[in-house]
Amino acid sequence: MRVFTASLATETNTFAPIPTDLRSFQEAGLYPPGAHPAGPTLTTSPLWVLRRRAAAEGIDLVEGTCAWAEPAGTVARAVYEELRDRILAELEAALPVDAVALGLHGAMVAHGYDDCEGDLLARVRKRVGPDVPIGAELDPHCHMTDRMVETADLLICYKEFPHTDFVERAEEVVELTLRTASGEIRPRMALYDCRMIGSFPTSREPMRSFVDGIKVLEGKDGILSISIAHGFPFGDVPGMGTKVLVVSDDHAELGTLLAKDLGERLFAMRGQTAPPFLGIDEGIDAALAIDGGPVVVADPSDNPGGGAPSDATAILRRLIDRGVRDAAIGPIWDPVAVQFCAAAGEGARLALRFAGKTGPTSGQPVDAEVEIRRVVRGAVQTFGQSVVDMGDCAAIRVGGIDIVLTTRRRQAFGTDLFGNLGIDLAAKKIVVVKSTNHFYASFAPIAREVLYVDSGGPLPRDLRTLAFRRIERPKWPFDEQPFA
Repeated sequence: MRVFTASLATETNTFAPIPTDLRSFQEAGLYPPGAHPAGPTLTTSPLWVLRRRAAAEGIDLVEGTCAWAEPAGTVARAVYEELRDRILAELEAALPVDAVALGLHGAMVAHGYDDCEGDLLARVRKRVGPDVPIGAELDPHCHMTDRMVETADLLICYKEFPHTDFVERAEEVVELTLRTASGEIRPRMALYDCRMIGSFPTSREPMRSFVDGIKVLEGKDGILSISIAHGFPFGDVPGMGTKVLVVSDDHAELGTLLAKDLGERLFAMRGQTAPPFLGIDEGIDAALAIDGGPVVVADPSDNPGGGAPSDATAILRRLIDRGVRDAAIGPIWDPVAVQFCAAAGEGARLALRFAGKTGPTSGQPVDAEVEIRRVVRGAVQTFGQSVVDMGDCAAIRVGGIDIVLTTRRRQAFGTDLFGNLGIDLAAKKIVVVKSTNHFYASFAPIAREVLYVDSGGPLPRDLRTLAFRRIERPKWPFDEQPFA
């Protein structure tokens, strides 16, 4: 069996001030055919799974380009078209193929393209014809559009948030795509629009039980896969929103009924799935009042994984102003500050201006005399089986606060973000992480408690404060009764 695989992905925040250009992909991960590293990543896991299966089962695997950019603003039209056409040319050169398995995100927006994944899948379909199965793995923070569903044979989202199951879901995508190619199954997809948008972490109830219940349904009565597309709330495009996708084995009516039932149950949970968000001082007070530590405080409003700069200073300034000690915060994106720290060297003291550079929601830069505790070239952190490049990093100390500065804009995934720069989290009272929920799997086991703070950054928790112009309405929370 001859299989083509490739990956093209980013998560586009249409409100973000940081453009996504070719360099964005080159810095985060742009690999020509055959050059992808040995380990899996969120959006290239189908390739990694296929490599293993090809070696074991004799599959004739053709690898295409893999491209990933850290979430930011709208992708330049020429860049999207260049990368898309590169993959399509590689596919054409590989024809004929028996199957196509892609690693996508699902929320890429380029100038002139509201639905990049739908566009790519449609062009892949045109080249391979109607009978070659196309499977794709998606992030649940995707815009699951009708065009994507119409042009692919099967789409599968990670179930977990934090996304700890991306390899498991890639194995599912590959297995079902190969079974489709061999004629064992006939996937039929049914999509239900929940007419809402929200945050759905599976690390807490009620989503934990909801996802566990979905897993029980799979593999029975012809149900192959069930995906909850949470939707990406910071993409102002028509397809944005929460949806349920059911893939059945030639049971279209059953899939439609089940998708509707699950979608209605999910809609009934609206407003109950996100954690409570505290104000900055309220969060600091709550953390200090807890016996022991560390208390992990999440700052989702400045999460680079959602397209934010990760250089907002609001929480850091309050920690400094209040004289809080035994605290740590990171990652803060400031390549210039890292360069200055590297030039001064470990152990030096330096009058440094850092953070607060990207826009109004970043706040004012911090001016302080800092102690340079550690400088690491090519620092990394881990996220499950993935290794995340942080670029050159510096650990600095201001008063009693340790701060991780990075040259690559990345969110907090693993505790080794701090540990690899010599910061002992066990000795900290408060640990602030720039992340929405991907930090949870690594940080929760060491945390006395996990708190969530809305710091007023560029990713507000109340979506009604954003100036949406193009999303489809009615939709909760913008409309209280979207099904009325």
